[in-house]
Amino acid sequence: MVNLHEIQQRMRECIAGSGIPQKEIAVRIGVSAQTVSKYMRKDVFPALDTFARLCAVLDVSSNYILGIGEY
Repeated sequence: MVNLHEIQQRMRECIAGSGIPQKEIAVRIGVSAQTVSKYMRKDVFPALDTFARLCAVLDVSSNYILGIGEY
């Protein structure tokens, strides 16, 4: 079973490995740069609509980040 910590870790790895500056990610998903920073440093997870936009911007499957199904 996948836990929230594992989901957050995969999300952080995808953000860090994207090569896109956090400020640019923030603009593309419609949140502040501080919010993206919180995703990286704290136990903060985006709202579902924001999460969907984040996956699209990062070009990563939500299934991968959530640890479900095939990627």
